[in-house]
Amino acid sequence: MWATAVGVARVRALETEREDALFRDPLARAFAAAGGLWPSSRPLPDDEAARRRRLAVSFSIVIRTKFLDDLLRQASASGIRQVVLLGAGMDSRAFRMDWPEGTRLFEIDTAAPLDFKASVLRQERAVARCERVTVAVDLREDWPAALAAAGHDPAAPTVWIAEGLLIYLPEDAVELLLARISARSAAGSRMGLTLGSPGVIERFGADAEPGSAASLWVSEMPDDPVAWLAGHGWEAACHTLRERAAVYGRPVGTPPRREERPGGLISAVRR
Repeated sequence: MWATAVGVARVRALETEREDALFRDPLARAFAAAGGLWPSSRPLPDDEAARRRRLAVSFSIVIRTKFLDDLLRQASASGIRQVVLLGAGMDSRAFRMDWPEGTRLFEIDTAAPLDFKASVLRQERAVARCERVTVAVDLREDWPAALAAAGHDPAAPTVWIAEGLLIYLPEDAVELLLARISARSAAGSRMGLTLGSPGVIERFGADAEPGSAASLWVSEMPDDPVAWLAGHGWEAACHTLRERAAVYGRPVGTPPRREERPGGLISAVRR
């Protein structure tokens, strides 16, 4: 499934080329090229439904990237110096963002994507702007023990990022992941999550091409994500892609298909 992360890198590379880019990711093009998705990807279905699905997914990746970039900057400004990226994939924030002195950033993922990523980073002679620690472990295994062995301090606040991850996990795995995060989060820790909005699997996953990212989606957000996270000890704020896109100057041109509930993009603080 890590090839999906290369597809995300391609979207970020295309955004980076825009004059009005919401972020710049200089390494994204190298990741996409090494994965065979640059300058063009493999032949894609040309029907209208598939085209709309690709555009919608690409748009969500751009907006969520900007949202989580801002969340990380706010966390750093609050004094947090530990960052954990869960299912890090081709995330290049350690290299493209400015980090305060003393920041330690942990990237958790399985060995295959981390090895692929390392080869590209060597090729590009990329230099991290903070202390970067990779942790090769499957999130279905005892990743908290691996993270602790890598030097994470649960007594100090942490900012956790789970971007484009939870939609691939069944409900029990999502609950376990959140419980494990909460157990290692000191008061004042922060968290940024992306959740599948209600109905997204029906709209985009049901007729998705087999093996595509959307075909692997299994989990949508709970009916009340604020209450759900409060039950785990977090005070959360929820935003829709449409709302954030308007704030970022990228308003959605089509009206909502149904009444949109808050969710999709989540920021939370540990109490």
